[in-house]
Amino acid sequence: MQRTIRTFSVDNIIDFKNNLLSWSQQFETVIWLDSNNYKQQYSSFNCALAADDFTSIKTDYYNAFDKLKEYQSITKDYIFGYITYDVKNDVENLTSSNFDGLNFADLFFFQPKKLIFVKENTIEFLYLAMIDDEIDTDFNTILNFKSPKESAINNNLKIKLRIHKEQYQQKVNKVLHHINRGDIYEANFCQEFYAENTTINPVEIYNHLNEISEPPFASFLKIDQQYALCASPERYIRKEGYKIISQPIKGTAKRLVSKIDDAQLATNLTRDEKERAENVMIVDLVRNDLSKTAKKGSVKVEELCKVYSFKQVHQMISTVVSEIKENIHPVDVIKDTFPMGSMTGAPKVSAMKIIENLEETKRGLYSGTIGYFTPDNNFDFNVIIRSILYNKENKYVSYSVGGAITSKSTPEKEYEECLLKAKAMKYVLLNTHKF
Repeated sequence: MQRTIRTFSVDNIIDFKNNLLSWSQQFETVIWLDSNNYKQQYSSFNCALAADDFTSIKTDYYNAFDKLKEYQSITKDYIFGYITYDVKNDVENLTSSNFDGLNFADLFFFQPKKLIFVKENTIEFLYLAMIDDEIDTDFNTILNFKSPKESAINNNLKIKLRIHKEQYQQKVNKVLHHINRGDIYEANFCQEFYAENTTINPVEIYNHLNEISEPPFASFLKIDQQYALCASPERYIRKEGYKIISQPIKGTAKRLVSKIDDAQLATNLTRDEKERAENVMIVDLVRNDLSKTAKKGSVKVEELCKVYSFKQVHQMISTVVSEIKENIHPVDVIKDTFPMGSMTGAPKVSAMKIIENLEETKRGLYSGTIGYFTPDNNFDFNVIIRSILYNKENKYVSYSVGGAITSKSTPEKEYEECLLKAKAMKYVLLNTHKF
């Protein structure tokens, strides 16, 4: 599909970005990806907006990857979308039967009519040729766009726990029993926080969450009445030519106001045996997943257990790379690594069966992925964590957090880590303007 490319320069990139996201809300289908200019080795843009679907695919998990492969191959264009965690059921003989208050389709991708990249102070418009006469008008509209006025704060939102503290600790002990018995080495066990009969302003909530977090893989997703407001620090997987990059996160520590104490916590995280063991287990899992499509001997660990600092937390991140064989379809690389090991555990299938039995909520979009494919078969996908999910029609708001349970875990500390990860989402929901 032919696209017209036009570039513009703007003086105030921050204002333009804010205007761009607000302007996009007129469309039923929107995906916004924001790197927040985080300094990283692998990056293609500051942010991207894909809006207004020309074609799309929406499906349940059954044969989902085959359907995506066909759609991506036929379209041969930019496509943006998401894969929920439950597409695991397409890869393995698994099920998802827990409660779902959000009802996202298992997989959704679309070919945007309007695609806008922000790269430093340059704005690139890539519109389908059929609507390229709208570029100048849209640019000027975005430049001068005035967001609707904020309404008064409404503190009626009540956040509930799907799993209460005592029950959570009992369930962690069950995971530890499986570990001690040798069924698994590690499991990522998750819990949901939610609010019912609630109406929020998704753009305001997202902007506030992003502002206090500034992560490299932030995203805003709107599909009709369903939203994902994502402040993810984690990349799932990226393809650059024949190179594949995966960057699992395992290991979290809080930030402190005192620079000396904060630096000490980061150093402590680097040396923490439990956190390093968690990370190394997942690195081994990722190496194994990447080896399925890699040229022999090309799977390498570029960076092991390096601590990166974000506004809310310190994170331990590893970078695993490979070079794929020439005849490998890009969708197969994702299929062979899905779901990401950092959100499952090891061995992957056993861990997924155990957490399905112990968790109370269907994960859906949480711990799935949002991202895009390019016309030349490259891709980049995040991990949907540190995210608020919203079904406007059902008036249901949800955020989930999880932690890796290993033999060295204690239920009390795991619960504290969950509360730390949940802190930013809870804060913005209770302290941002609502309708």
